[in-house]
Amino acid sequence: MYVITRRFKSISSVAEAAARAETGLAPMMLEATGFKGYHIIDGGDGVGLSVTMFETREDAERVKDRALEWVQQNLSDLYQGEPEVTAGEVIYSARPETPVGREASSAETEVRPH
Repeated sequence: MYVITRRFKSISSVAEAAARAETGLAPMMLEATGFKGYHIIDGGDGVGLSVTMFETREDAERVKDRALEWVQQNLSDLYQGEPEVTAGEVIYSARPETPVGREASSAETEVRPH
């Protein structure tokens, strides 16, 4: 899995950004090949974060330009400066799966070689 995080340090309303993304950006992402998820986080004190997940880096690259254009056209009035971007392959993941015969508190893990 390939994950991209963006940290906006000075955003006037994370809730407004999320509402706009829900109706504009999310439908575009949902149609993208390899798309796995998109999350917006209110970090408080004017900090907003987004986390976008794709199956592969190539999947992310295919939609990147359209998504950035959408953000610039639809959210630029809500933030100042450029977001801090971090992206990379997931090399470890722990998820609270509940396979048959196991308690809900157990955690399934996935380890991928570097």
